[in-house]
Amino acid sequence: MAAERKPTFIQSLAAGGLAGTAVDLLFFPIDTVKTRLQSAQGFVKAGGFRGIYKGVGSVVVGSAPGAAAFFSTYEAMKHLIPLHDQLAPVNHMLSASVAEVAACLIRVPTEVIKTRMQTSMYGASTSSFKAATLVLQHDGIRGFYRGFWTTIMREIPFTSLQFPFYEFLKHQLSIYLDRKPLYAHEAAVCGSIAGGTAAALTTPLDVLKTRVMLDLRDPSKQQVPSLPTRFRQIYVQEGAKALFAGIVPRTMWISAGGAVFLGVYEWAVHGFMSA
Repeated sequence: MAAERKPTFIQSLAAGGLAGTAVDLLFFPIDTVKTRLQSAQGFVKAGGFRGIYKGVGSVVVGSAPGAAAFFSTYEAMKHLIPLHDQLAPVNHMLSASVAEVAACLIRVPTEVIKTRMQTSMYGASTSSFKAATLVLQHDGIRGFYRGFWTTIMREIPFTSLQFPFYEFLKHQLSIYLDRKPLYAHEAAVCGSIAGGTAAALTTPLDVLKTRVMLDLRDPSKQQVPSLPTRFRQIYVQEGAKALFAGIVPRTMWISAGGAVFLGVYEWAVHGFMSA
């Protein structure tokens, strides 16, 4: 089996930005439906199937930088962490976790604007730019990081499941085909399986993240529930099914999105490497 070349930092950065933009724009309507299903006000009051591209402006701004930060950090950490062979899954878990923290520094502010736009919290005609202005006026810079730690709490388990599984599937398929690297469509299938599995298992954390981001109360002026309390409230007041609200669109979106995201990344990065 031929040895696999490693992408440079710049190649990972560019390929990651391209992959992130492609998947976020393509599957934005499914994400909107998922967010409205998870909102406390309910799917219909949050907008139903109307205006399913509300908030897409914030995604256009944040997708490429967030995904670029993730992949460039992930590839760099895979080479820096001295865990290989049998310990490779641990390497992938740690690398993906560090990469998610880096990506969330960019992604969370755009996620805050996106979720509030998707649920019309600032009115049906408000633009993403106006929503960002309102967040800055009411909460300052920290308002853009509402739900940051909840997002980290969701993303680290998600990537700790997704990327070791993704790398494992790629490795097994490479052995079966006796070929490295895999073609983009083959990596896409591995990404779809890994992403869908991780998405379904981490849905309760995604529900919790959505509720925190949609809470407009000012923590400095009003007491807001802690994450364990909020989690317990959802379970007691709305039942266990509320913790899995949106699991079908989330799993569909990330399964299909994982195929596009990782498939486009592999296609782009190998295209840059062969140029």
